[in-house]
Amino acid sequence: MNKPAIDPIRWQPPPSRPLPEPDLTATLHVVPVPGTAAEDVVADADGNIWTGVEDGRIIRIRPDGGSAEAVTDTGGRPLGLAVARDGRLLICDSHRGLLRYDPATGTIETLVAEVGGRPLTFCSNVVESSSGTIFFTESTSRFRYEYYKGSVIEGRPTGSLLRLDSDGTVTELASGLYFANGVTLTADESALVYAESSACRLSKYWLTGDRAGSITPLVTDLPGYPDNISTGLDGRIWVALVSDRNPLNEWLAPRAPIIRTVLWKLPYRWLPNPKPTVWVVAFDPDDGHVVTQLHTSHPEFGLATGVVETPGRLWLGRIAGPGICYLNL
Repeated sequence: MNKPAIDPIRWQPPPSRPLPEPDLTATLHVVPVPGTAAEDVVADADGNIWTGVEDGRIIRIRPDGGSAEAVTDTGGRPLGLAVARDGRLLICDSHRGLLRYDPATGTIETLVAEVGGRPLTFCSNVVESSSGTIFFTESTSRFRYEYYKGSVIEGRPTGSLLRLDSDGTVTELASGLYFANGVTLTADESALVYAESSACRLSKYWLTGDRAGSITPLVTDLPGYPDNISTGLDGRIWVALVSDRNPLNEWLAPRAPIIRTVLWKLPYRWLPNPKPTVWVVAFDPDDGHVVTQLHTSHPEFGLATGVVETPGRLWLGRIAGPGICYLNL
């Protein structure tokens, strides 16, 4: 895949406010999986953990973390996942769009390949409501997963929050988002909570009540970049923060765009990378206060991008490395 051109703009990253001191301490247990960069983690009704790796394979891990097996291959790059009401797996694939995999038959079908007449470029994360309505995000309409840094360096808000109805209609609920990422439903399904990585914030898109169709902030000015998110067993909103803020990117953002145009000409691997850390925070879904937080480092795991809670455990996915991990709660 050829490196795409960028068209950077001046923009001002939000301020950074520290979170309370981490209060969660636990031993991290690394679980090997066949493949690298297991981006997201979700749990099915039997407690199996599902993830997707960089070469396109979908992996199922036993509830005890004892074994992992590849069950199918999307032929693209699977990112965010969700288990649907009927047990099928919803898959956001940066190359192929929004997919659905049936474990019973082994078939994969495409639900959404384009939006508004253009290809769905960076399908990022997905969730299904109890009524069968599917909500999903597109991080950017300009870059695929392999060149996600282009969106960060460019600074243009080209992400979206979308809805897929049962009749196949796709509706854009919100546009102009700064690298839209994780999305989840509140426990009562009154609202969607979604993350914008570059804007370092969580927002609520209201589905019911007087505020239906409106957006309100939940958490702003995060000191790190939120990635995938999920709703915990007690309704808390778990957020995987992939890294601390990147000082170089944030220094460049409000300055002359030509600097970033020149920077983009460097080999991709030389461009600013996120700093490895293991960071996950649980927020209250009503007022956004921190319920609990883990912020640590591990020699075999970092850059956490996915999080899901199962009874007694918290599972984490990652980018740029092998394996997933869990900690006992």
